[in-house]
Amino acid sequence: MIADTRSRIEDDARRGERVAAILGLALGMSFTVCFATGVYSHLAQHPPGWFTLSARPAGLYRVTQGLHVATGIAAIPLLLAKLWSVYPKLFQRPPVRSIPHALERLSLLPLVGGSLFLLFSGVANIELWYPLPFFFPTAHYWVAWLTIGALVVHIGAKLPAVRRSLSPAGIDDDPPAVRNDRRRFLLSVGAASGILTVLTVGQTVRPLRRLGLLAPRDPDVGTQGFPVNNAAIEAGVVDAATDPGWRLRVVGAVAQPLELSLADLQAMPQHESTLPLSCVEGWSVSKRWGGVSLRALLALAGAPEGASVHVRSLGRGLFDQSDINSVQAADRDTLLALRVGDEPIALDHGFPIRLIGPNRPGVMQTKWLSELEVVA
Repeated sequence: MIADTRSRIEDDARRGERVAAILGLALGMSFTVCFATGVYSHLAQHPPGWFTLSARPAGLYRVTQGLHVATGIAAIPLLLAKLWSVYPKLFQRPPVRSIPHALERLSLLPLVGGSLFLLFSGVANIELWYPLPFFFPTAHYWVAWLTIGALVVHIGAKLPAVRRSLSPAGIDDDPPAVRNDRRRFLLSVGAASGILTVLTVGQTVRPLRRLGLLAPRDPDVGTQGFPVNNAAIEAGVVDAATDPGWRLRVVGAVAQPLELSLADLQAMPQHESTLPLSCVEGWSVSKRWGGVSLRALLALAGAPEGASVHVRSLGRGLFDQSDINSVQAADRDTLLALRVGDEPIALDHGFPIRLIGPNRPGVMQTKWLSELEVVA
């Protein structure tokens, strides 16, 4: 009898409306941050005509993408706990009791399905594992819109119940044993979410690096002391990048097209800047880069003021080209980098020359440059 009573108290505490409301609020906040930072990342990589990616702050993308991955990871225990807490209600009868209840039920399929898909595919992406037959960025982006739309509908339908569940009167009506068990359950879920985040966020938050036991990347491990996602041999550029006849071509809307050897670039005035390399998988690292300022090179070629640049690589993969808008092209810290620290850039990091610029996703910091096409 005592055991049955205890079991009923625990069930009331962990599967009550108040628990569902609190977990729902936490999930809503994490999903909102994750969605906003994900949209920013998409705009940065695929800018529409109305959007111009700024050059400053230089580390803005590092912060937004770090938040995107961190909030996504933090949401995993929250989502599992939320689904566990509301699971019995999915089988209550009658299945539909009112129009708001019908909207709530209809929103569950895209909301739950989309949430599970986003978290699974996101974790798979940071591990560079793609088990499903779709292009990750496109699928992840559009499912995020579907999920956030379902979340808005769900919140609208559940708002009266949430207000009632979180009201002081609703709290006071619960027995002390229920309130205590509910508090312990929520603290356990919050602790799981926090610990999981701390054990992974060290890949971008330097003070927590030693705690990043579950982080898929250690920012200090790799060629020249930082990670490599796409090695030269995988990109098929080893021979072309090490060819003594390699030249960097500057073409397009310029008064004087250029073909520059590595020695020519090394002989030009050099500029140094400490800039982050921020990968879409969430890891980031700051390095001191040295090379030729893109702004200076464009001036040498006689490019018009306000020009943008299309960058091409020796590789022929999906991300072996990128665009530099006029704002970033005019920033003196947008570099054609020849060195990292005091060393020439290694082959896996883009030798003979790579692009590195402020507030750019790592996938747009193109390596193994071969051509700059200036667009007026």
